[in-house]
Amino acid sequence: MPLGNSFEITPEELAEIFARLQPYLPKNLKKVDAHPYGLRFEFKPFTGREKEPFTPSTYDDPKLSYVQESENEAEHLIREKARVVLVNLYEKAREEWEDAAYIADLKAVVKDAPGLWKTYQHEMKALEAAYDYLRTPDAATEWPSAVSRLVDAQNRVKAAAVAFDKRAKEIAEVHDKHLYADLSHDAALKAAGYPEAKDWHIVDTQRYGNKSYIDRDCYAPLEEKARRLIEQQDAHVAKVGRLSGATAGA
Repeated sequence: MPLGNSFEITPEELAEIFARLQPYLPKNLKKVDAHPYGLRFEFKPFTGREKEPFTPSTYDDPKLSYVQESENEAEHLIREKARVVLVNLYEKAREEWEDAAYIADLKAVVKDAPGLWKTYQHEMKALEAAYDYLRTPDAATEWPSAVSRLVDAQNRVKAAAVAFDKRAKEIAEVHDKHLYADLSHDAALKAAGYPEAKDWHIVDTQRYGNKSYIDRDCYAPLEEKARRLIEQQDAHVAKVGRLSGATAGA
């Protein structure tokens, strides 16, 4: 007789079920509470480095192996209920382990990402300042030097973008690995100790290393976004030089 989507377990049955399940319980199971809507399982925190929890087989257990209802109705029911409890228990354990494994994997790859992101932001601000300076009257008096400083700033931005993208790709790969985790990307990074990661520019794994990108693609890696910006700046500076007669060699 199938148990259906819901069924009752008396306190006596629950005690008997866990007595039989004792050899199969996860080591870090801390507590089991019975509620009107079902059982709530509480575990000691997973590290994410344990083996993934899987429901163990009770096929050969004389107290848990399947018994037909026609043979012994009471044993049939208690064993079916025990089977469902064991499955639900390990499903919950696996959910918590998966979150812990996700967080542990992120901790292993984030490394210097916070510093790399700060460096990129710093260099980008320096580039913006160098570019904005070219629009001032003072820049006209030292045009070659001002343009040279712009080029230096562009090179630093490119280097910073490449460095962050390298780390961001590794983070994106971890996101892919845990695609079906309950935690969102930002929540997982926050749990790993990086709440500021919500502002990091991390795109899908397959976007890193592409040969070409669609124009105005906001999901391109930092290196590509930097390339586009620098290309626009170079075109503008070249046009200004051509129309004004100012050149780097003047």
